[in-house]
Amino acid sequence: MKILVTGFDPFGGEKVNPSFEAVKLLPNTIAGAELVAIEIPTVYFKGSEAVENAIKQYKPDVVLCVGQAGGRSVISVEKVAINLAEAIIKDNEGNQPNDQQLKADGENAYFTTLPVKAMVNNIRKHGIPANISYTAGTFVCNNVMYDLLYLINKKYPEIKGGFIHVPFSPEQVVGLASNSPSMPVTMVAKALEYAIEVIVTKVDEYKEAMGAID
Repeated sequence: MKILVTGFDPFGGEKVNPSFEAVKLLPNTIAGAELVAIEIPTVYFKGSEAVENAIKQYKPDVVLCVGQAGGRSVISVEKVAINLAEAIIKDNEGNQPNDQQLKADGENAYFTTLPVKAMVNNIRKHGIPANISYTAGTFVCNNVMYDLLYLINKKYPEIKGGFIHVPFSPEQVVGLASNSPSMPVTMVAKALEYAIEVIVTKVDEYKEAMGAID
């Protein structure tokens, strides 16, 4: 099995992006599966274009994209992506779409094809806080996740795909409010490893409810 794992370059004035910093720490193989790690741009549509180019080049069985979600305190395994681009900040090329559809021929939303409950459960079992997220936002992360699942639906049905959001790294919250959450990049990398373990070993989806009230 081959797994393509992607992380983003820094954006929003940050010097680092913990998504790719963590991805870089992953081993070359997990549970016997080969990992291919790439950095993608935090730019609408160019990020997902980089993902598709990597799919064509490496022919993975699974694609797991990872992005930064500043303000979140836990590893967030995303369940769904929506057909919407709406940015309150500019991407790295100055794009700031407003109420824009991502794909005219796409569904309103696509669900991940990864076993998100089992992934969260395995991360938690190793002492790292994690949950399922039911919103990937409307910035480039959602764009990449939506376009990936669109590609799987339209062109690559044999591939499994999904997305994980990770918190700020500690150095990013220096000077922010004292209650600003962060997580060491080494811990994020271990969480990704535990999530990938589940994907590779094809653990049955966890049955206990993990929904959100708000």
